[in-house]
Amino acid sequence: MDMASFLIYCVIATFTPGPTNIVILSTVQNSGAKQALTYTYGAAVGFGLLLVISAVLNTALLTILPKILLMMQIVGSCYMIYLAYQVCKMDASNPAANQTATFRSGFLLQFLNPKVVLFALTVIPNFIMPYYSAIPAVTISIIAITLIGFLAFVTWVVFGKIFKAFLQKHNKIVNAIMALSLVYAAIMIWM
Repeated sequence: MDMASFLIYCVIATFTPGPTNIVILSTVQNSGAKQALTYTYGAAVGFGLLLVISAVLNTALLTILPKILLMMQIVGSCYMIYLAYQVCKMDASNPAANQTATFRSGFLLQFLNPKVVLFALTVIPNFIMPYYSAIPAVTISIIAITLIGFLAFVTWVVFGKIFKAFLQKHNKIVNAIMALSLVYAAIMIWM
């Protein structure tokens, strides 16, 4: 296996902005790092579970992939637009009202996030399965990929914490930009 290509693919796919990372940044801004970490834990568990599912059902998923992708596009787009609405209406002055970033919502977004699902569907068959078929090797690979994803999510929490004062000062503009980014991501699913 070309380890450099594998790591570059994992880092680019997990650290670049996407729906999960945008929600994490917005949550830090509006509800704080503790709430964002709760969401992050859910996202990491969902991400890892999605990788396990991809590894176990890889062959079966490839035969029904077009049907899964269409359903994922529809549900994922709707969910991202819902998240955009939630981000847009967030009020940093009322953190009690900002309870959308829960462990459960972080977990569920991974299954509706086309970026994460497509990553899981490509990283396992392209980088792991051609070289490793033994269960321990595949398991270690899944754990390593999940840790990379978790580090990406935590990086967004830290980024949000460092720039929290700036983000809160420009709350309405930042929320609008993040909401528009989510809408853009939902639209790009169909392009």
